[in-house]
Amino acid sequence: MLEAMNDFRATPNLLTFFRLCIVPFLVLAVLDGHFQAAFALFVLAGVTDALDGLLARVLHQRTMLGQYLDPVVDKLMLSTLFLVLHHEGLLSLRVTVLVFARDLGILVVGAVLFATTSIRNFKPSIFGKSNTVAQILALASVILSQTWHPAWVLTLRQWSLSATVVLTLFSGFHYAWRAVRQIGAPEVAGQG
Repeated sequence: MLEAMNDFRATPNLLTFFRLCIVPFLVLAVLDGHFQAAFALFVLAGVTDALDGLLARVLHQRTMLGQYLDPVVDKLMLSTLFLVLHHEGLLSLRVTVLVFARDLGILVVGAVLFATTSIRNFKPSIFGKSNTVAQILALASVILSQTWHPAWVLTLRQWSLSATVVLTLFSGFHYAWRAVRQIGAPEVAGQG
């Protein structure tokens, strides 16, 4: 119990928790049409995400809690934003369903594998990381384009949303393929 409390008190984990606390305010800013505030909160969340990883390495405060909490908070924030921006008519249903279904699928499969097998390697692939970057750029450009719309922001919005669709599909199939391969590995298959 003491170790779990120390893990939670680690500075990177506190930043991750802070990012989680930003999510409701970000959602409310979008729902209330305060897109400048929403963009500022989204950037703040991005800064805390970069800082928590950097501090975990520099301060040697990598914890098991942080390894699992950080990507869950990221997925929660991004998926929630896709849903809210769709609700506000700023994103298509197709993009939103693809992103949400993929992320929910990854979380469910990861939880099932964690609970039922010895698999503990859930590191994102290069395709998953690329998809996250595309999602972040898409969300940032959609939010930013509501208050500031030079041609480059609108172009970034179009390209990042297209990249999000392609990378969501590709990385989703890639994660499924990796999960099937891990389940079929001799040390996992022998446990059944």
